[in-house]
Amino acid sequence: MGNRQNKESSTDLTPQHIAVLKANTKLNEEEIHKWHAKFIRDSPNGKLDKKTYAFDTFDANHDGTIDFDEFLLTVAVTSGGDLSNRLDIAFDMYDISNDGLLTESEITKVITAMYDLVGETDRSGDRDPHKRATEIIAKLDINHDKKLNKLEFVAGCKNDPVIRQMLVPHA
Repeated sequence: MGNRQNKESSTDLTPQHIAVLKANTKLNEEEIHKWHAKFIRDSPNGKLDKKTYAFDTFDANHDGTIDFDEFLLTVAVTSGGDLSNRLDIAFDMYDISNDGLLTESEITKVITAMYDLVGETDRSGDRDPHKRATEIIAKLDINHDKKLNKLEFVAGCKNDPVIRQMLVPHA
């Protein structure tokens, strides 16, 4: 996901885009068109910027904007479908360095983005994103390398509903 190429026009929704999004989001073509219309209404240039969206975590190709594909894949993580598939997509989105591992820093960014999305302002004590990231790694890191690989992340989220709700809401 992190190595996607730029499209000719980020406002176009081609049959190829629809096919990829249907395969990765489990949404049907009509739902994709509805989401696309809302997205373009809010972002006529086809991109969300940092001022518009808590997005560092969701900017899969790290170009400073979120295009429709990245946006809808983010929606897919928090909507219906196979839990394992949604957790796989979430891991890939959260792996900012694209190295197959989630670091404490990357998890902290995820938690901070989730707080921003839900308007959580109390980030002290047990709600501190860095503290929560440290606790998540301590709990899910099976091989004790202070990072989470995809297997650790998926298994940990499946087995811990509190962590799953924090990192992959509505999963």
